[in-house]
Amino acid sequence: MAEMDTSSGGGHKKGPGVKKGKKLSTRVDLTPMVDLGFLLITFFIFTTTMSQATAFKLNLPKDADKPEDQNKAKESGVITILLGKDNHVFYYEGQLDNNNASAKFKSSNFGNSDEGIRSVIIRKKANTPPDDFVVVIKPDSECKYKNVVDILDEMSINVVKKYALVDISEVESQLVHVTEGQAK
Repeated sequence: MAEMDTSSGGGHKKGPGVKKGKKLSTRVDLTPMVDLGFLLITFFIFTTTMSQATAFKLNLPKDADKPEDQNKAKESGVITILLGKDNHVFYYEGQLDNNNASAKFKSSNFGNSDEGIRSVIIRKKANTPPDDFVVVIKPDSECKYKNVVDILDEMSINVVKKYALVDISEVESQLVHVTEGQAK
């Protein structure tokens, strides 16, 4: 590991008959230290646990055999959010009938303004009893996955306890496509 340099150092004499001792130098061989360092790095790499992937926990209700046993929601407490392409968000309250489709069907966005979907959810939540408030989320086939995640984030931000991710109906899909065509 360490060795001593015993070569003559060319001693100088200061006086007659005075010998100066040889100067010895030490040299440390660091090769085993490098091996030990790599061994430690390898050990820590193999024994360290990698970070676990975080996922959004989604609790789903149990399927009911009879339609009567399913959870029912009051029409006055339900808001339905439809997600279209190009970050378009549409919503309506209650049920959508052919008679009132144009009056109830409204457009929104993911912004924080008064027209943003967050403000719409906050207003509806404030005007509805907590046990009756339900949000139904219906993404269109052309909706981006990011928009679904964004609306689920809005549910967490606004502490919405009852919400459902449901397939969009054909009538609603056509209404979304017609409204998006007019928005362009």
